[in-house]
Amino acid sequence: MRRYAFVLADVFTERAFGGNQLAVLPDARGLSDGEMQALAREFNFSETAFVLPPDDTAHTRRLRIFTPETELPFAGHPTVGAAAVLVAREEARERLLLEEGVGLVTVDVSGTFARLTVTSPYEAPDHYPSVPAVAAALSLAPEDIVETWYGGVGLRFCYVRVADRAAVDRAVLDRAAWRSGVVGGWSGSLYVFAGHLTDGGRLHARSFAAMLDGGEDPATGSACAGLVAALAQRGGCRAPSYTLRVDQGVAMGRPSDLEAVARTADGELASVSVGGHTVLVGEGTITLPDA
Repeated sequence: MRRYAFVLADVFTERAFGGNQLAVLPDARGLSDGEMQALAREFNFSETAFVLPPDDTAHTRRLRIFTPETELPFAGHPTVGAAAVLVAREEARERLLLEEGVGLVTVDVSGTFARLTVTSPYEAPDHYPSVPAVAAALSLAPEDIVETWYGGVGLRFCYVRVADRAAVDRAVLDRAAWRSGVVGGWSGSLYVFAGHLTDGGRLHARSFAAMLDGGEDPATGSACAGLVAALAQRGGCRAPSYTLRVDQGVAMGRPSDLEAVARTADGELASVSVGGHTVLVGEGTITLPDA
């Protein structure tokens, strides 16, 4: 029999049982792709992170991220949480270079706060989501929606800006309308938000993730990365940095606090960072049959 250590963490929160749940296997050597997927289903969190030796010895680790259904090339809370776990276990220094499907991700850790930085380009198509289809998927009136657009850094999202916090809280995913009117587009993941879009502004957000079959996600770092990148580019990347704070997961009883920063250079997006606190809430071992 093979035994693997795991750590349970709550990410983007300073309190246990808030934020986004994560299982981290700090040493996943010897696990097959199928076993990683099976373990992600067993933990049944939105994501499970598997830490492996790096392909390049100049880097800290390689990180693979699985939802209960599939592997992701990148995700915010598993990256932040896995880095926090490795530093807490004294298995890595306070700056980590993690190899992920989108390339190299830098994570700086100070105490319980970790901040990931990516240089992946912001991508967006030349078309926009249908407001009536998005409104129907969220059980909102079209008049509740201020604007929608597609975009992403590493992962794709459909961003939905609504009139106010009450509209964010009023949203209820209609899965039939979502599957027929949103899924199949450039992205089926809906990131709904309201608040002040100025530098330093605070937003209230909810996320209905396609990779979770429309299930709500209490903290979505990759969505915050794409959002702050989009807003920085909208401003022409004139300021050297653009910062947002985001509250998410409140309606789920798992309040999360995320900080996102876009940095620019010579009028272009240079990098995007997303950070927050991580609380370690448990650890143990899981036993698998010999391969």
